[in-house]
Amino acid sequence: MRPVQESTAAAERAPDVPTTGGHPFGRSFSPGAVIFEAGDEGQSLFVIQSGEVELSRPDGEGAASVARLGPGDLFGELPVLLGGPRRVQARAVGPVRVLELQGATLEAMCLERPEIGLRLLRKLAGRVIHLEQRLVALGVDDLVRPVVRVLVRRSTRKGAGARVETTLRAIAEESGLSLLEAHRALQQLLEERLLKLVDDVLEIPDLEGLLRSVD
Repeated sequence: MRPVQESTAAAERAPDVPTTGGHPFGRSFSPGAVIFEAGDEGQSLFVIQSGEVELSRPDGEGAASVARLGPGDLFGELPVLLGGPRRVQARAVGPVRVLELQGATLEAMCLERPEIGLRLLRKLAGRVIHLEQRLVALGVDDLVRPVVRVLVRRSTRKGAGARVETTLRAIAEESGLSLLEAHRALQQLLEERLLKLVDDVLEIPDLEGLLRSVD
């Protein structure tokens, strides 16, 4: 199975790190082994030395494949750089060898060798480009439906409507979307007046109307 969303371009390889077999951060995983789960605390990132790793994201109805990565690719970096829990599961497709780098180690490497930080920035920029391309390819309904399901589950009835006290990050994580995708879906619902934002709280004027909009 090929990825739903490929990793960054092959030319954009991971930052240079030692790759000898005796490197103290080296770890091996057997086929099918879970490297980390969605929701885990993320204090380290990984660089693939050999094998393939599949990333999948819970979508409320199971798990959706996000990417399949190979040698030279890195993964698990966003919680290290931005904080927060991991948003995807990482599983070894076959035998996998990775380098695991703690956040403090990465910071020290970037200070000692600025080109590593530059390559990391280029890699992250490449992922933003791929995400923008995915947004163009996806229909709005593909984004709105999972967001509506989350809003309904989190809502508190108020007459014919409802109130939803939540955050963009929580909606994105529960719906299996990226922050950008969840924001686009919410913006669409606001523009169609199916949602209102009042004092940082989402209000649903007509709960049944919201549900009909995605039938």
